Amino acid sequence: MTKSRNTASALDAFIAKKAEIDAMLERIKVLSDDHFDTSPDEINWGHVGTLSHYAELLKRITDAAFKEGEHAD
Repeated sequence: MTKSRNTASALDAFIAKKAEIDAMLERIKVLSDDHFDTSPDEINWGHVGTLSHYAELLKRITDAAFKEGEHAD
């Protein structure tokens, strides 16, 4: 495989993966806008625990992406 073909293949894969991430982010945004499919009258500590778990997973991603936390230089 030539370098230009390899670069084009990498670019295609990068764009496809970025589209996958963008779709996931949009789904999370819609769910967040809907208060994670809960109403204020239903909120309990289980919901808090679930959101805490989601926040921890997202923090791992943002720490890696922005070189923060354990990924800081």
